Amino acid sequence: MKNVSILGSTGSIGTQTLDVIRNNKDFQVTALAAGTRISQLEKQAREFKPKLVCAGTRQGAEELKVLLKDTDIKVVYGSEGLVECAIDKQADVVVTAVVGMMGIIPTIEAIKAGKDIALANKETLVTAGHIIMPLARDNNVNIYPVDSEHSAIFQCLNGEDKRTVSKILLTASGGPFRGKDRTYLENVTLADALKHPNWSMGKKITIDSSTMVNKGLEVIEAQWLFGVPVSNVQVVIQPQSIIHSMVEFDDGAVMAQLGTPDMRLPIQYALCYPERRILNSQKLDFYELTQITFEKPDMDTFMGLPYAYEAAKKGGNMPTVFNAANELAVSKFLNESIRYLDIYDIIRYAMDNVRYIDNPDVEHILTTEKETYELIESRW
Repeated sequence: MKNVSILGSTGSIGTQTLDVIRNNKDFQVTALAAGTRISQLEKQAREFKPKLVCAGTRQGAEELKVLLKDTDIKVVYGSEGLVECAIDKQADVVVTAVVGMMGIIPTIEAIKAGKDIALANKETLVTAGHIIMPLARDNNVNIYPVDSEHSAIFQCLNGEDKRTVSKILLTASGGPFRGKDRTYLENVTLADALKHPNWSMGKKITIDSSTMVNKGLEVIEAQWLFGVPVSNVQVVIQPQSIIHSMVEFDDGAVMAQLGTPDMRLPIQYALCYPERRILNSQKLDFYELTQITFEKPDMDTFMGLPYAYEAAKKGGNMPTVFNAANELAVSKFLNESIRYLDIYDIIRYAMDNVRYIDNPDVEHILTTEKETYELIESRW
């Protein structure tokens, strides 16, 4: 029996993780953490019977305690509760699927507690990869990527000598606006941006996919996960989302991982590694698959990608500035208080004006996020 703690259980990754666990009887959920979806969290708690459940706020926790008063489930809340779920003594692996910077400290504490990490929180490595990866090595902790692209790379590298890697080829669908120019983007609506052609994801990630910021964050993550310089991570548009990513080796061989767009596959692979199990999903039919095409990303229109490369190459706290600026900008766009292209302008403004820190610790990272938010709020 493998015991699992899930941080972000009511989100897209969290619910799909629970679906994987539902279909694998040798997994036990020991802790669940979510934000404000209290009713959904109660249903999850009743089905999976964890010993510990965390709500985002005190008010949410009080509501949840009433709903679960007929059980012996302990209810906690906030950042302290999130950490308590992350270091739960029974847990073998922690799925970090919370959105945003709140995932950093629980991940660090989980690693210190010797928990393996199924990583779905991008911000953890984007902002603190220089802290997280050495810490994981020092504590003999495995970090299993859950993102479909990083899982694909992880699978391609299985059994290979990582010293022979020449290039990481990170694929992208291109999102709903692939092939469109900046003039077109001036008039897109929130509804337009939320129509991803291939994947079913949360709203924030769907917007990030449309701006290519999501792929930029994955570029920064890849350098830490796989120990390659960011200059050796190349983004390739693969519109059908069939090839999830590739690895080029020194001898010119390229390995690719293919599959239908189903996030349960990388989730299950992370939880069951190195074992592969049956997954009730649609399989690729190569008789029906007529073509797989590739394109070069439009770096002039979709500025999220070149900004990410710039942040990665500069290093220090600049990836944190990039991430925080985007996070706030997307929040404003989802609230329809800014236009779509304002997202890029906000990121650029923050990267040009937030003070640079060369080798930030966790406190510096969190301070940088705060300074970035304050700078943006003072103008937008």
